[in-house]
Amino acid sequence: MNRIEISIADQTLRLITPLGEQCWSVSTALNGSGNQKGSNCTPLGQHKVKLKIGESAPINSVFVGRRLTGEIYSETLAKQYPERDWILTRIIWLQGMESGFNRGGRVDTLSRYIYIHGTPDSELMGVPISHGCIRMRNRDLIALFDQIDNNLIVNITA
Repeated sequence: MNRIEISIADQTLRLITPLGEQCWSVSTALNGSGNQKGSNCTPLGQHKVKLKIGESAPINSVFVGRRLTGEIYSETLAKQYPERDWILTRIIWLQGMESGFNRGGRVDTLSRYIYIHGTPDSELMGVPISHGCIRMRNRDLIALFDQIDNNLIVNITA
């Protein structure tokens, strides 16, 4: 059975299929792991892919509020909007599956808007610096996105 394993300790995402494994470097939360709303932490536990967004969007397409802005990320755009937390190329929106731990109330991964998403190529990978999401290189994200479906299990471990 296909699944994704994300290790906060190793800063890696592994796609596991009957045909083998693929592994990519990621960046999780600067604040570490945690499930509380407002913590800016990466949530732990078993999740599933709730929604895939941006299937045919060009690489480096900019998303705000899960909608394409029509912009393509560039250094010029970054200087124009230095406060933005760049969400690029694709969004894989996660939903917690463990009631009271990562689903429901103040620990709900879906309502915390936790995604696997693209980030500018200038951002570090393998180092925890996100605001809670799992950041990937844009080309790596496209490769992952194209191989998965909604409801795929995603395990996030410390």
